[in-house]
Amino acid sequence: MTAYQPTLKQLQYLTALHIHGHFGRAAETCFVTQSTLSAGLAELESLLGVRLVERNRRVVRFTPMGERVVAKAYAVLRETDELVGLTVGGDKPLAGPLRLGVIPTISPYLLPRISAHIRHGYPDLKLHLREDMSGPASEALSRGMLDVVLLALPWETPGLGVMPLFEDPFYLVFAPGDLPDPPPAVAPDSINSDHLLLLEDGHCLKDQALSACGRPELRADPAHRGTSLITLVQMVAGGMGQTLVPKLALDAGILAGTNLIARPVSGDASRTVALVWRQGSPREAEFRLLGDAIMAGLALG
Repeated sequence: MTAYQPTLKQLQYLTALHIHGHFGRAAETCFVTQSTLSAGLAELESLLGVRLVERNRRVVRFTPMGERVVAKAYAVLRETDELVGLTVGGDKPLAGPLRLGVIPTISPYLLPRISAHIRHGYPDLKLHLREDMSGPASEALSRGMLDVVLLALPWETPGLGVMPLFEDPFYLVFAPGDLPDPPPAVAPDSINSDHLLLLEDGHCLKDQALSACGRPELRADPAHRGTSLITLVQMVAGGMGQTLVPKLALDAGILAGTNLIARPVSGDASRTVALVWRQGSPREAEFRLLGDAIMAGLALG
């Protein structure tokens, strides 16, 4: 039996369906109609001579062979993306499209401060931003759906190039009167776990803050968890407890309009904001230029 070469478009349809698990949403991300995507996948199955996807009205399920094929499809698309990256912008650095992932505990507090500087320095750069938590963003990076990610360390980065940008210390935020005669810096062992508000599971900042404070054993009651830093701050303002906030968010004015107090946590309680990319990417020099631009924009902002 002769197998024919699939097209890149067909592989894009296949990976989009694998990611979204839904024909309609996959078609939207590929900017085609659902019927076009379905026809493309049916043609791919016909060319390969195998069933890749089981279809019914409610569930999209990949066959065992489909899982093997889609894993290869991710690799092919990733390599194709690297090939295109060799020529993006020609000899001009940071020109053309660049897909940047940013985690939600960084993006609203850093991007407004650096965007104008980056646009001024690299007017031909077309940034496509995607906000996501560290796990999904790292997965999207490894699969070639993102070029570079702005996240916080510590985070597992196997197979990635890493450029640390700056340290971001943690502060304890609390209401007036909640800590009698608050000290200039709060000792980690004085943090009361019964009053501590944390982000929901899935946010790396939660574990990073507790680990940086030397209190990885602390856990918040499920009723005392927030979906964002802004939510946590409002919960503290409402008298529900205390929380840990990175300096980046404080500098961006997250406490504006409240009477809350912030004190640094003593010791080396901080996270490291960094850029990461796939190791061996031909655009590494550009990513490092982007890191330098972020640092310069932060200094100016």
